Parts: sequence; structure tokens; C-alpha cells
Amino acid sequence: MRGAVVAATALMLGGCIPRMEPPTDYGRPAPPPPPLDHGPPTTDFTPHDEAVAAQGTAPTRPVTRVAVPGAAARPLWEARPVEADARSVEASTYVVRPGDTLRGIAERTGAGVDAIARANGIAAPAYVVRIGQRLTIPAGRYHLVRTGQTGIAIARAYGVEWSRIVAANGLEEPYVLRAGQRILIPEAAVAPGSRAAERAAAFRLDVDDILTGGEPALAKNAAPVRPVARPKRPLPATVPVAPPRQLAGGGFLWPVDGRVVRRFGPGRSGERNDGIKIAVPLNTPIRATSAGVVAYAGDGIAALGGLIIIKHGDGWTSVYGHAAKLLVTRGQSVTRGQVIGLSGDTGFADQPELHFELRKGRTPVDPQGQLRR
Repeated sequence: MRGAVVAATALMLGGCIPRMEPPTDYGRPAPPPPPLDHGPPTTDFTPHDEAVAAQGTAPTRPVTRVAVPGAAARPLWEARPVEADARSVEASTYVVRPGDTLRGIAERTGAGVDAIARANGIAAPAYVVRIGQRLTIPAGRYHLVRTGQTGIAIARAYGVEWSRIVAANGLEEPYVLRAGQRILIPEAAVAPGSRAAERAAAFRLDVDDILTGGEPALAKNAAPVRPVARPKRPLPATVPVAPPRQLAGGGFLWPVDGRVVRRFGPGRSGERNDGIKIAVPLNTPIRATSAGVVAYAGDGIAALGGLIIIKHGDGWTSVYGHAAKLLVTRGQSVTRGQVIGLSGDTGFADQPELHFELRKGRTPVDPQGQLRR
């Protein structure tokens, strides 16, 4: 009798636990789950979820834990924080002397090589300067990149969005930093003199951050490692991995068979969906849409739960969210159609479903215009 009372009390209290409101980027309030379609993919769309999202109803289902491969290494931006020790440089003019190089001038002034080159119209990567040339040294805060530092960790240290740092420095594919590089840090939204914890709290991780700022900086004269199909152990977080150069033939496969319950693009209440949501039963095998290299496997983005990101070459990337179990690790090469995980309802999923994205460079692309049935 006493056990029954305790169980009933726990049940009542469980319904009182508050839930975190999902962000507008990837999660939205939970509608009643639509019936699942176990046949081939369709483009059926139920607009009811948009109406519920507009009402601001919070989800009531608890977040499910994600099963990750044993001994998976923590992302480097979590395991090794960066110290915010940028050097403030005032705007000035430098006259090139005999024996000067642009890199040497950057070391002397504290500014970045690329920043000086852009300010003076000097072409990369030769960076040729002439004796007597007057160079404009642009003002700003410049962070000296050390071996193994990631863009994400640098952005967190200063409380600045990594995308702003990418734009301020004109960084391009493959977005791999190098030790000794000086990058310009834009002004942060947090107050000057704020603590490291406050700056880190101001940073919000998203898929674009992982794609452009997730790899560790290379040591001088070093090269990324080649991926392997059957790794004996997870790739150390300190080792950068080489992405594919070219997209394999055959196009993109549907990662699961199910019903599309949310389409790509903006919803009726203004929220954005960078991919599609496909309703599938729990533990449905998730297949790689094309051959590639795993850039990320973890649960670092709360809204997406179990998350796998694969780079395919030619700037193409695929994203798989809400997985219950991850079967691959960072740095692993995968083939087209290979099972990489099992579907779930992790993160802010409305039901058992897969969040799936395709990106060309940094731009999300409607997957339904690319996938083959």
C-alpha cells in the first residue's frame, strides 16, 4: 500500500517538472504526433504543427538520452577552453624596410597577415611587399591561434559568434586554422571585463559553427589525417581530419523511409527549418545519404539531440538529428547507404523522427530537391 502511494505521488510530481522552451532554429512546440507512414518517402505535410508553434506551447515529453560509441572523445572546444588573450592593435602606417616580409610585419605590429593584406590589396598567398611601400595596419583585437585550438573555443572565449569571426577574417573552405595565425576578434555583445563563464554563456553552438569552426588548428607544416573506414578507436579531438575533395557519384539517397512532416524553409509563425523532418519508428536505421567523412558525432546541440554531420566533398554536407544511437565517430569514412545511427526522439523532437539537412558550403539547401527515391 505504501509503495502504491509513493508511486502515485511521483507520478503527480513528474507532471509538474518544467520544460525548457525549444529555440526557434531547430525545435518547436510539440503537436500531437501524426500517424506514421512506413512506406517510401512522401511529401505529405501536416500544417497543424505550425499552428501549435504560433501558440507558444511548450513540449511536455522529457528529453531522451543519446547512446554514443564507447570512449568517444569529447569535442576539443569542450575539453580544451581557450584563454581570451587577444592583443589590441591601434591603426597605424608601416613603411616596408629591406628584408621585411608581410608575416614579419604582422609579428612586429600584432595584426593579422590576412587583415593587413586585405587592407592594402595584397594578393594571397604570395603576400609580396616592396621596399618603401606604406602599409595600413588595421586596428582591432587580434588573437594568436595556438596548435589544437578550434574556432568554436576561440569564439566562446570572447563571447562572440563564430560566424562573425569568419566574416571579419574572410575565412573560406575548409576553414582550418593554423598555429601562429592571428585572427581579428569583433566586439562582443557581453560587457567589457566580463568573466570567462559569462562570455562562454553568451555563445550558442549551431551546425554552421561545427562545420566552419570545429576542427583543431594545424601545427606549422602539418597536414590533416586521412579518414579510415573501421577505426580501432575514436580519432583524438586534437587531430584535424581531411575532408573529401569531391562528391562521389550516384547522387543523394533518402536517409530513411518515412513521411515528411515538416518541410524546408520558414514556418507560418516565422521560425526557420534548415532541413526536413521525417517521421519514422524508433530505432529505424539511418543511412548516409552519400559517401563522405564524419565531421561530428555527438549531442552538443540540445535542440537536435543525437547528431551526425558528414562532409561529402565539393562543399556538400549532410546533417542527421534526433538520433537515439550513434554508430560512427568523428574522422570515420562512410559509404553511400551505410547505417550510421538509429532514429529516435532526442533533443526537441516532436515525435520519433529524423531531422535531415543538406548544405552546399554554408548554405542550407532543400533536401527534397536533391534526394533520389
